Amino acid sequence: MDSLRGVGSDDVDDGRNETPAERADRNWNEVLQELRVLQTGTQILTGFLLALAFQPGFADLNEGQRLLYLTLVVLAALTAIVALAPVALHRVLFRRLAKPRVVAYGHAALVTSLVTVSLVLVGVVAFVFDVVVSDGAAVVASVALGLVIIVLWVIAPVVIRIRHSERAGR
Repeated sequence: MDSLRGVGSDDVDDGRNETPAERADRNWNEVLQELRVLQTGTQILTGFLLALAFQPGFADLNEGQRLLYLTLVVLAALTAIVALAPVALHRVLFRRLAKPRVVAYGHAALVTSLVTVSLVLVGVVAFVFDVVVSDGAAVVASVALGLVIIVLWVIAPVVIRIRHSERAGR
């Protein structure tokens, strides 16, 4: 069992009575649940973006709007690819006793996907505001949404982590 300790293993004593393999399995299941949530949202956003190109008003977009649209399509596809990468790695390493590495890779892919999906979200809002209202409104809306994402996805978790660590004495 000690051979499973190493890259990506979670050796934090959290009071659970589990082997490193059991911990890796539990962590992998948690990664999969997060991937499912992320992938569903990404698929909806990607479908929305792809459907736009076939709408009658799409021909009225200016060059900047088309460039933003195409950038968003590529970012949405990249998000889906990165979010699915841990599943592909798991298939390649299946039954190779590499679950801790798969979990570490899944964690990195999830963090990367959160960054790219936040760019897609902000970009889609900017795109819609630009088309419907104005480019100035797009800037205001995208900055506001970007700030909300930074507060909820970065600042609040870091503050909670620091407070938890202080209480736990870590």
